[in-house]
Amino acid sequence: MTNKTNAAYGAKTNMVTQAVGLFATHMQRNSTLNLLAGKMPKGEAGADATLRKQTTQHMPIVRVQDLGKGRGDEVTFHLLNPVGAYPIMGSAHAEGRGVGMSLNEDRLRVNQARFPVDLGNVMSQIRSPADLRKLGRPVAQSLMDRYCDQSLLVHMAGARGFHNNIEWAIPTENHEDFKEIMVNNVKAPTKNRHFLVDGSGVQLFKQTADEVELETGDLFTMDTVDSMKSVLDTIALPPPICKFEGDSNADDSPLRVWLVSPDQYNKFAAQPGFRSFQSAAWARASQAKQHPLFTGDVGIWNNFIIRKMPRPIRFYAGDNIKYCAAYNSEVESSAIVPASFGEKFAVDRSIILGGQAIAEAMASSEHSGAPFFWSEKDLDHGDKWELLIGAIRGVSKIRFDVNTGERQEFTDYGVTVVDTAVPIFGRGL
Repeated sequence: MTNKTNAAYGAKTNMVTQAVGLFATHMQRNSTLNLLAGKMPKGEAGADATLRKQTTQHMPIVRVQDLGKGRGDEVTFHLLNPVGAYPIMGSAHAEGRGVGMSLNEDRLRVNQARFPVDLGNVMSQIRSPADLRKLGRPVAQSLMDRYCDQSLLVHMAGARGFHNNIEWAIPTENHEDFKEIMVNNVKAPTKNRHFLVDGSGVQLFKQTADEVELETGDLFTMDTVDSMKSVLDTIALPPPICKFEGDSNADDSPLRVWLVSPDQYNKFAAQPGFRSFQSAAWARASQAKQHPLFTGDVGIWNNFIIRKMPRPIRFYAGDNIKYCAAYNSEVESSAIVPASFGEKFAVDRSIILGGQAIAEAMASSEHSGAPFFWSEKDLDHGDKWELLIGAIRGVSKIRFDVNTGERQEFTDYGVTVVDTAVPIFGRGL
């Protein structure tokens, strides 16, 4: 009897079937990072859609999936700078006095990332109580999903941090392969998008005598959220709001997403009023067709969806934190986490996301026609087996040189970060 369901090992259709399946699984995950992705029109329409601010752009992560052959390994994003002017009144001459318009652009590259998995040999298959070949695919899928999510998180944060264990698929910045693994440069936050907790409020990033101006008591609290809401309500050109599919209250009660580390979230959860914070998220979920971003370890406070991120972006005592010292420059400087933080405290980075914060470009593999590809191979005359999962993609913060009306400011368009102290049990934990 012919088996119409399962492709035989080594069949020519395996690579395409598996790759498309892997890509579909990856795109449908309910991970925090994947839930932040929105759709971007394909090809040349992408730049035009950005200029027209289509509602499909009001998600933190925008994706381009049509980088085909002949288009190169870069994608470019355009921004029409905000325009300010006063009206010309009465019969005053208006001709030739039109307000000028200017465009800025940002771009990112894509590259191939691959994870090979050793499936053992004939004897290891005989000795093992499990089918190693069946276990190989979910292992490979998990590694690629982890890499994709973490590369998004690191680019959003503008830093990898120094928390490190087996759960990280991206090494710390001092690793020799860090830049290649990240594909595009990890950009420290622009000056106008980098804040520190300061007692019960917040301040722009500040350093004194080469040390970050943070104390161990500068924790993430509801006062932090209230202070940042005031900041974003008053600054020129704040990050765009987010609009989630199915959210009927998106226009009347606009939201931004605030990703916090597990330790920041746990300290926040100890605050009075935490139950009302959670209740607000449950209520909003009922108005947003139960969008999964509103469920789990999440709540709403002062128009922020505050959600726990999967890994902390963490700096320990003596570690360097990179920052931009000037509004009109992308030159990065470094400040040190104070020695007073010792082994019991660290600095964690929280991330506020608005629309069009991060661009993720995906190119089609010639092996599968999809961004993900898959390979299985016999080695040593059939005695050993190896499988490989790959993806062709790139990620970068969307940054523009923006005219705010007062000056030119390099601006992380949809990302703002707030660094806080957190109590810890020890380095690496």
